[in-house]
Amino acid sequence: MTESASPQAPKRAQRTSPVVYYRQVVAELRKVVWPTREQLTTYFIVVMVFVIFMIAIVSLLDLGFGKAVFAIFAD
Repeated sequence: MTESASPQAPKRAQRTSPVVYYRQVVAELRKVVWPTREQLTTYFIVVMVFVIFMIAIVSLLDLGFGKAVFAIFAD
């Protein structure tokens, strides 16, 4: 048992300077594959159709549950 029993304190990570941080951000942004205009238009249409579909479902459920509640608790 030649190891010392005292625990070593973990070393603190060095802070990154703003200049290095900015360079890292720019380097990461250069790796991004940006969508084309056609892809962006397609994604937008797909998302809008899905959102409108979900709004219709939630609205119909709300209308149905509202009518059911009024039918149950009406005088």
